[in-house]
Amino acid sequence: MTIPRILLISGSTRAASTNTAALRTIAADAGPDLEVSWYDGLLDLPPFIPGTETEPPAVEALHRQLAAVDAVLFCTPEYAGMIPGSLKNLLEWTIGNGDLSDKPVAYVNVAYEGRGEAAVATLRTVVGYAGAEIVEAACGRITVLQSDIGPDGLVSNPEARARLNAAARALAEHVTRPAEPLTSVNLNN
Repeated sequence: MTIPRILLISGSTRAASTNTAALRTIAADAGPDLEVSWYDGLLDLPPFIPGTETEPPAVEALHRQLAAVDAVLFCTPEYAGMIPGSLKNLLEWTIGNGDLSDKPVAYVNVAYEGRGEAAVATLRTVVGYAGAEIVEAACGRITVLQSDIGPDGLVSNPEARARLNAAARALAEHVTRPAEPLTSVNLNN
């Protein structure tokens, strides 16, 4: 059996972000049956300009990372009522070549209850537009407070940590599930 490969993308550019800590925790707990990689080029991406003929090296690196994985797991804060502009910029670079087309994606919202819903709605809209397959079983709210982050930068709250890992496992299970057989249709009737 092939080991599922998941790219973790934080929408936060802040080093002490709970969103980043949540994904780093998933990476730390992945184990040998799950390969996770970390996207760390959010600040390196230039602004998206439609019609750019020669893509900058940071964009080419993004395309390579997305092509090398089976699925993507996002965790993003909400800024000004939507996803941060830096994450929207990343997603805009994926549209032209279909990086996310038919690729399973999921998100975890680590914001305090009642927060982050606009970011989730925006993320769902944009990845849907990109043609990604949203894996509902791997999506959800898993509140992570700043006080839940240990000195190692990882989530120390055992319940939150278990739920974060369950989200990654649900995405991995979706990726490894055998495809439904195609149904043939007789057009000669």
